[in-house]
Amino acid sequence: MDIYQPIKLPCGAVLKNRLAKAAMTERFSNGDLKPNQKHNILYEKWAQGGSGLLITGNVMLQAGHLESAGNVVADNDNITEFQRWAKSATSTGHHCWVQLSHSGRQTSIFNNLRPVSASNIKLKKLGFFAKPRPLKEEEILMLIDRFADSAKLCKEAGFTGVQIHAAHGYLVSQFLSPNTNKRTDDWGGTLEHRTRFLLEIIKATRQAVGPEFPISVKLNSSDFQKGGFNEEESLWVIKKLEALGVDLLEVSGGTYENAEFLLAGNVRQSTLKREAYFLDFAQKVRKESSIPLMVTGGIRSMEFCNQALKDDLLDVIGMARPYLLYDDFATRFLARELTPEAFTIRTGVKALEDMAEAGFYNLQLDRLGQNLPVRLDYSAARSALHLIKHEFVKAMANKFS
Repeated sequence: MDIYQPIKLPCGAVLKNRLAKAAMTERFSNGDLKPNQKHNILYEKWAQGGSGLLITGNVMLQAGHLESAGNVVADNDNITEFQRWAKSATSTGHHCWVQLSHSGRQTSIFNNLRPVSASNIKLKKLGFFAKPRPLKEEEILMLIDRFADSAKLCKEAGFTGVQIHAAHGYLVSQFLSPNTNKRTDDWGGTLEHRTRFLLEIIKATRQAVGPEFPISVKLNSSDFQKGGFNEEESLWVIKKLEALGVDLLEVSGGTYENAEFLLAGNVRQSTLKREAYFLDFAQKVRKESSIPLMVTGGIRSMEFCNQALKDDLLDVIGMARPYLLYDDFATRFLARELTPEAFTIRTGVKALEDMAEAGFYNLQLDRLGQNLPVRLDYSAARSALHLIKHEFVKAMANKFS
């Protein structure tokens, strides 16, 4: 088995090869929160690169609960723009799935001064996040329906699948973690109750889109926080997801409060050497489950990709940032003309490191969305300031549009 071989998913859909562009937040939308020409240009470019699967960045359920002020919101008012985006993203016959998400307590104060979460545990991150209020049960049930309705909209627009974002400390992840879910009702407490929100989302989404439409889940292997969601719990959840017929599991890790693990410069040398950051956990998943598995983070060489596939350690190779470091990454990588190099950007101020990286890659996304070449000489300070300014300006545009 190698990266060029197709894979048939449990629902029957076929990916033409095993290379996937993992999700990266685009932050392109204007005050209307709709997809626009930048999305179309960017995804048509990536479609032409030949990746078997493209996964969009965060597409949100509600305008008042954004991960970024530049997010797109999936609702019926945006169907025409979603159709244009889907047409561009699937123009070569490859798959493009929409990542559906709710930010929960990870909604910045620029967007919402009273966010929601499983419980009222505040996110401690530079003072940019307000204390959330716990969701009422009727609101939880409404959000389950919103995930399903948004997935149905994506299908009707022409996208070929969806990914439910249950990682990185967003709302579904907040329900899973005992650190952020202190509820005493049927949506909290035991692992079974904490997992209920995710499982009900999958059930409702499957009913909305039918048996032949791919549903993926992005799940933390661990929060990497004391007392948080851990590997043992993650393996239990994965078995439940397999029983519900989830078509592809992407494993990841970390939250906004522990984003350092996601920064390449802070990953242990032993992990960097073997390339895939979550490979150890993927091997544990393989022993417990036959769910199709995608691993993203740190993978670089074609040799590693093919060996990991040959050894049946995973099924789909996820890459993200290399798509923003080279104008034609997938084309050259699949042609064995390119092995992406590690790239880090640092401010020297620990609290700003993840903001600098996010700002730097947002600048690259914006350039590619304008059909401009990537530019790697943006400084760390400029990148961090760009992100803060971007969020504030976009948020004000949203409020007064």
